[in-house]
Amino acid sequence: MDNFIVSARKYRPVTFDSVVGQQHITNTLKNAIHNNQLAQAFLFCGPRGVGKTTCARILAKTINCENISESTEACGVCDSCKSFANGASFSIHELDAASNNSVDDIRSLIDQVRIPPQTGKYKIYIIDEVHMLSQAAFNAFLKTLEEPPSYAIFILATTEKHKILPTILSRCQIFDFNRIRVEDMSNHLASIAQKEDISFEQDGLHLIAQKADGGLRDALSMFDQIVSFSNRNLTYKAVIENLNILDYDYYFQLMSAIAQEDAAEALLILDNVLNSGFDGGHFIAGLSNHLRNLLITKEPKTLKLLEVSENIKKKYIEQSTLLSAGLLLSALNIANQCEIAYKTSKNQRLQVELALLKMCHLSSAIKLAVNGVSTTQVEIKKKLPESVKPVSNPVASAAKVTIPATQNIPESTTVHPVSDIPKVEEKEVKKTFSSGKGWGAIKTSVELPSLSTVFEKKADTVAEEIDLVEGSEFREITFNTFIGKWNELAEIMKAESRITIYTIMTANAPRLKGNTIEIDVENAVQSDQLKEGKIDLLNFLRVQLHNFALDIETCQIEQSVVRKAYTSQEKYQAMVTKNPALDNLRKTFNLGLS
Repeated sequence: MDNFIVSARKYRPVTFDSVVGQQHITNTLKNAIHNNQLAQAFLFCGPRGVGKTTCARILAKTINCENISESTEACGVCDSCKSFANGASFSIHELDAASNNSVDDIRSLIDQVRIPPQTGKYKIYIIDEVHMLSQAAFNAFLKTLEEPPSYAIFILATTEKHKILPTILSRCQIFDFNRIRVEDMSNHLASIAQKEDISFEQDGLHLIAQKADGGLRDALSMFDQIVSFSNRNLTYKAVIENLNILDYDYYFQLMSAIAQEDAAEALLILDNVLNSGFDGGHFIAGLSNHLRNLLITKEPKTLKLLEVSENIKKKYIEQSTLLSAGLLLSALNIANQCEIAYKTSKNQRLQVELALLKMCHLSSAIKLAVNGVSTTQVEIKKKLPESVKPVSNPVASAAKVTIPATQNIPESTTVHPVSDIPKVEEKEVKKTFSSGKGWGAIKTSVELPSLSTVFEKKADTVAEEIDLVEGSEFREITFNTFIGKWNELAEIMKAESRITIYTIMTANAPRLKGNTIEIDVENAVQSDQLKEGKIDLLNFLRVQLHNFALDIETCQIEQSVVRKAYTSQEKYQAMVTKNPALDNLRKTFNLGLS
């Protein structure tokens, strides 16, 4: 126990080449040392745990090294390197600005800067969390930072660059550290596991790297935790149990159920997830990410965007070949809508279940929309009686068609669109059949619906189904079409007594910019009201305009006229204008204005 050192400290890089995932910075620093072009001040900024302080220490040690190697690395054996490793260097000073952020602390530092280094060529000051310095401390530091002695070098490190004064930023060379890639982090963890003689599964290490979100220190902390939990046998199962991560298998099984239209299995999988202690919002967010991964896997060019282990990648490739892009895109749209509505819903579980049920019916809806158009002519020939099957020119051949008066067309006959049947006016059909040629001796007029009309309606319905289901293509919207639906929606809001929304919709004309609807509001209250009703408005407009990319944005307009309270004199003048007798009353009783 006494000798245990956490991995984040034990395997902290001591050379530029051992730094993980920041080659663009380490190479620049090595070249600056090699060419003797060191700046007076450096600023290292980036997220936590990516190597800012580590690089600052390596830079400070290398600058004062007495025997720099040909690869521009510190030797590690000279007196300067040994004293730095033991924490006893008189030329390298570290200051934590989080706890030393006052003006007095900076003045003390400035006094130390005036003293030349006792050993080594430079005197280096590493100031960590520099954004925590007070405004006065920053101002006191400015002059020294701009014109330090030739032997002084300042290395500042921060996670919040935006909090640092622009006057400080302009005096530093700024280095932006990147989040460490999942692959680099996973390989680094594997090398540590091999050195520590820890058995591991690559999938487990990859999952730790994903959970760390670009921070290697976080990854090493989780690594130590799971090694203890699993008794030095780091497996994929141990990682998902210890870090409370939803297993990929849940989503792979769920998508298989959706592809097979097995709604019962999908709901049971959700119930299992919720019973395991996971939140429904976390589940639907993970499903959205899973669908996104399946979509990018379908295209070889975007496969590099998939940050998972090789075993999981194979599963994604296998499942993506079984699912169409239309199904995935429609499911992703449903999951996104569910995620938006989840937080405001009173029955959150029902929101997720409803989304899963919609996804389970996507396959049949797409098949209906696609196959319904391609098989229409065959179905018509099968279902219509022989004597009324469509011909190339119904009007010209009407005299040849004979339908006995006793024969009825079955009510169950389904009529589908046929592209090669031209439009037939109802009056012409009525005239042809009432002339006696088609009905024999029965002189009667029967109004039949135009075949083309029926076909066109059915074709429109199928087209709408394709638009709504697949959602991969959106129709272009003209402003006239949009404003018509907008006014129709405003009347619906008025009929439902949602007067506030109605007032906002009709007060100022909306603007349509691509797929974005811009609405002017006068104040923040109106903006909040519109945000609450945004989902209802979009649900109506997206369906009516066949465009699921539509969105609504509010623009708060400035009031050009400043309203002020009326004075007593102004109120009185307004009342006298309406009723002159009021002035006679005031004079009679000698009244004044309060």
